[in-house]
Amino acid sequence: MLILSLRTAAFRNMVDAEVFTGAKDVFLVGENGQGKTNFLEALYFCSYASSFRGARDAELARNSEKDFSAAVKFAAADGISGEVLIKFEKGKKNVLIDGKRAEDRKDLLSVAPCIVFCHEDMEFIAGSPERRRWFFDQALSLYDPVYLDDLRRYRRVLKSRNTVLRDHSLRRLSGSPEPLLDALDTQYVMYGIKLMEKRETAARLFSELFGPLYEEVSGISGIMVRYLPSWKTAGEDEAAVLLRERRAADLASGISLSGPHRDRYVFTRAGAEFAGSASTGQRRLLALLLRVAQARRFSEMTGKNPVLLLDDVLLEMDGEKRRRFLSVLPGYDQAFYTFLPEEPYERYRREDTLVYQVNGGRIEEGTK
Repeated sequence: MLILSLRTAAFRNMVDAEVFTGAKDVFLVGENGQGKTNFLEALYFCSYASSFRGARDAELARNSEKDFSAAVKFAAADGISGEVLIKFEKGKKNVLIDGKRAEDRKDLLSVAPCIVFCHEDMEFIAGSPERRRWFFDQALSLYDPVYLDDLRRYRRVLKSRNTVLRDHSLRRLSGSPEPLLDALDTQYVMYGIKLMEKRETAARLFSELFGPLYEEVSGISGIMVRYLPSWKTAGEDEAAVLLRERRAADLASGISLSGPHRDRYVFTRAGAEFAGSASTGQRRLLALLLRVAQARRFSEMTGKNPVLLLDDVLLEMDGEKRRRFLSVLPGYDQAFYTFLPEEPYERYRREDTLVYQVNGGRIEEGTK
């Protein structure tokens, strides 16, 4: 898929305009704080209807504004063209695909899948287990819509279960919570096991791809991704028994203490945890190559290439690391890069590369 243009209104600091982007490589050059990352964020917003920086929708509006919009026109590999328009008005978000309202945001994934490389990705390595789960959930959801549906169902049941546990612990629930929990736990276990089975397989296949990739760029061998499920069980019956045994602890704490929402992923080498002892540079490389592996896995499973959004990814690398990283970039239909003016971006430019200068939210074509 090729994004032909991006049009924004009251989005962050960007000047309201439509910017032509119909090239395989698009470079955004400018000083920090001028709007380069905001441009990528707008593209990402049109792909997922959310921000990769963790911002709430209302925070994406320009200062003093309450409403905003972002839209991309695209051309698919089969020659079909279309538009995604997302409006945030009066506190509500509307997603339109070719002028028709999308009832489910997951419909966007079949239209304009973007994979972003950014500084926030370091959270997947050095952050909480929740952030690593988020990454692998996204990686799975990109090519398996059934997984996304099961994840949503599990979260709904988890929310209901936690409500019962909390109401009991706060003495707001009349009668015994046991019948309610018995009914909820049937679904809780069913959807939980489905997630676990797919996570186990995905982690193994991801590790087989990621380990050699990391060795190729860093020279460090033996890196693996391990999936550590909260329920150490092989099926629904065993999980149900385990959950029943832990119910007293759940009731006492007022929250579900076990389940896929507490699964962990760890990076190991020679059987030992690696990320905790890795240098800052090694962690940064881990984060970047996670995204490379994510994109490659998406292409393997769907036969499609994603759009890549690369935010200052080459800035902290020396020349050799840059060369190696660029050599392992996944296949892509289109890539957007951000650069500081002093970076040697001209050496990466192709004949048909679009180069834009970004200054104060204004996007202007040409080099300076």
